[in-house]
Amino acid sequence: MLKTLAILRRELIAYFSSPLAYLVMTGFLLLQGLIFYLVLAFLNNPGSQTMAPMEAFFGGTIFFWLFLLFVVPVITMRLIAEERKTGTIEVLLTSPVTEGQIITGKFLAALVFYTALWLPTGLYVVILRRYSDIDLGPVLAGYLGVVLIGFLFLGVGTFASTLTSNHLIAAILAFVGLVALFAVPLVEQLLVSDSLFKAALGHMDLWSHMEDYAMGIVDTRHVVYELSVGLLFLFLATRSLEMKKGR
Repeated sequence: MLKTLAILRRELIAYFSSPLAYLVMTGFLLLQGLIFYLVLAFLNNPGSQTMAPMEAFFGGTIFFWLFLLFVVPVITMRLIAEERKTGTIEVLLTSPVTEGQIITGKFLAALVFYTALWLPTGLYVVILRRYSDIDLGPVLAGYLGVVLIGFLFLGVGTFASTLTSNHLIAAILAFVGLVALFAVPLVEQLLVSDSLFKAALGHMDLWSHMEDYAMGIVDTRHVVYELSVGLLFLFLATRSLEMKKGR
């Protein structure tokens, strides 16, 4: 545990001392502020659909998913790829620390940074509560969904980062993997005729998962899916790192 925490601390220092991290944070907050404004403007239109503002904010627009598809690969692309590029991966792998501890520490650092990006959006809830009554249950469920979806996506990105020493290629691989996961509903609608298989793919629909969280519905099937798939990719990342060590 102490070794994992040491790697976590090392990675957090690397994140928050990088100009790219602050560029990502600034861009994210500006984009989310614009989305929040547009959501409020749309809902204030008399002919618009009745919906809670935070429900629309959490996954109700394509912008939410574009953030995840593009920013998560940027967050994870350097985790292992940079170690391989600079040659420090050899030192890390020969030190008294396991591959699992390396992956866990680096992944947790990415998760902390990802979560930190969302924390300032809590101000939107404070602003809304000044002018109307808000049910905090769906809001908290929405943030839980943000973290769980992020857990899954960051797991994919961590695995992609173990496959190459090039940051850009790692980001592209992560992006392709995330798009594949996000496109499951399209496959369900266009290609699948078997009802059992169609139902199975329906449970993998991340868009519907986020819609449920935004409405305050925490379905344990969604939680299990996101955690299990995220852990699967972390396991694959560990195995990939072990293979690199064996070479």
